[in-house]
Amino acid sequence: GAGPGAPGAGGDAPGAEGDAHGPGPDVPGAGPGGVEAETVIGLLTSPLGGMDTSDLRRLGRALRDEERAGGNRVPPPSDTLIARAVAEPERLVAHDPAYARGASRLAALLRAARRTLEGGGTAEEALWLLWDGTPWPQRLERAAFRGGAAGRNADRDLDAVCALFETAARAEERTGGRGALNLIEELDAQDIAADTLTRRTARHDAVRLMTAHRSKGLEWRLVVVAGVQEGLWPDLRRRGSLLEADRIGRDGLAEPLTPGALLAEERRLFYVAATRARDRLVATAVKAPADDGDQPSRFLSELGVEPRDVTGRARRPLAVAPLVAELRATTVDPQASPALRDAAARRLARLAALADEEGQPLVPTAHPSRWWGMDEPTRSAVPLRDRDRPVALSGSALDQLANACALQWFLGREVKADAPATAAQGFGNVIHVLADEVASGRSPADLAVLMERLDAVWDGLVFDAPWKSAQEKEHARAALERFLHWHVLDRGERQPAATEHEFDVTLDAGGVQVRVRGSMDRVERDAQGRAYVVDFKTGRQAPTRDEVARHPQLAVYQLAVREGAVDEVFDGTRPGPGGAELVHLRQAAPAKEGGEALPKVQRQEALDGDWVGDLLATAAGRVLDERFTPSAGRHCDHCAFTSACSARPEGRQIVE
Repeated sequence: GAGPGAPGAGGDAPGAEGDAHGPGPDVPGAGPGGVEAETVIGLLTSPLGGMDTSDLRRLGRALRDEERAGGNRVPPPSDTLIARAVAEPERLVAHDPAYARGASRLAALLRAARRTLEGGGTAEEALWLLWDGTPWPQRLERAAFRGGAAGRNADRDLDAVCALFETAARAEERTGGRGALNLIEELDAQDIAADTLTRRTARHDAVRLMTAHRSKGLEWRLVVVAGVQEGLWPDLRRRGSLLEADRIGRDGLAEPLTPGALLAEERRLFYVAATRARDRLVATAVKAPADDGDQPSRFLSELGVEPRDVTGRARRPLAVAPLVAELRATTVDPQASPALRDAAARRLARLAALADEEGQPLVPTAHPSRWWGMDEPTRSAVPLRDRDRPVALSGSALDQLANACALQWFLGREVKADAPATAAQGFGNVIHVLADEVASGRSPADLAVLMERLDAVWDGLVFDAPWKSAQEKEHARAALERFLHWHVLDRGERQPAATEHEFDVTLDAGGVQVRVRGSMDRVERDAQGRAYVVDFKTGRQAPTRDEVARHPQLAVYQLAVREGAVDEVFDGTRPGPGGAELVHLRQAAPAKEGGEALPKVQRQEALDGDWVGDLLATAAGRVLDERFTPSAGRHCDHCAFTSACSARPEGRQIVE
């Protein structure tokens, strides 16, 4: 539930129930009793071990079976056996790496760390062995480069690891080499390992944030219980209902709590939260207009006071950043009265003067030295593109500029600030290469041969986890199998003419010369001698039927055919465009069109009208005029620039 908070005693935060402890001075390898089983299990499920609960269950079951086979009819609990196995890595050699790999790796790392310490190495050196010997650094690096919420979390994790190494180095320097024991004492003296040398004292001018459970026995003049919503207060879901862990007690299994008992327990917890206030209690909730939306908790009516409805949006969010923004704007607003501007400046000065016990400013943005000014949009002295030369575009660029987001195109293609290539892009590249080899005759149309080629390069693709790699490899197999079925399919009188055909043509679009470059996955000759273009897709999404009819990339291919892009593969003659199609190798065709064995195919008829030329003119005009305005849409889901985009809520603060 939501926790009460009150001014007067700062320091606690949700989740900060225990201290940050590292492993004790005895590590696995010193004997089964050196480390408690609970600590070993925690290490195995941490990023160092990388095991999940399924792996632990399988390993524990295998170790118990091993004990029984050795004559022990009543083997010890699984966690004890796992701790012993980590202490003696030789016991793990005979077990399947599918579930024992993490334990084997951690056991080897801990043994190496112990030998380092016994040989006179520092705690920092032992920590580096543990850190560098796992895939954790690479996972954090990939997440950090991808950006977004996961990237920000990875940045914070990397900062915490750096702080841990700094603490280890500082402890070593200050005490002259007490090694791991001193580091453990240093960490034990801190709530969170950081740069401070001593535990921080409780502040009397701050707000304490905590859960209702942690507030027992404490009191404040003011308490705020936020989010008193039905479904949260009370939360009548069974605790640990998947494995019924809530029934496990000291005397065995207990009967599960009834809904009535759960309700009574939740009411007691709400009573604890509400009675922490000596002078004033504030309870807040949200009420949706519809009955099936968020509703206030039934407990609100039990407080003895009629809840007060507050409708409409607040003038500004009740947070420091919006307050500082409003004060700054008022201070420099020529329309505001001198008295109001003076009052805003004085409040900013008070905020800017606030500092913590280490002298660090609490509201640094309140000081004028941290203000960012806003000017009118600027223009570069050197134009992005020379107006006297053709504007170079590709089919995908045309789609971004004309139909999606011009700012995304500019930042990704021109500034080259896009995220690094993903595993999905690598997946598509591999499938395209193998499909081209089959179509060109360099490889036989045999799935076993293609999978052998795939195996040779698959480990070069980077995935977040081994299970993801295995899953994507199975998708690749299905995609190749669909391609082979499609490849040998009788498609009427259409015959292959070229594969991976590169083209470079210059077109006139509304008086602007546009140079279109690209590569056609496959070009076929139809019964009328026209050129038919095929584009393979390996993504999970497919456009709608209306979107395919005006698909810019397919249309550009057809327009390029009209302008001579495939003359050389048609014996020097100029074929007309006969249409184009998208072949989605990752997606199965509808049942009436072949079902799972064939890929989904979406066709675009031969070009009709001037709409493609209008798109080219629009896109080229935006590039030449440098009009890269953002626009929101489905493309935002995979955009690396949302945090700096004024069309998105998370980036609007940049310009407002």
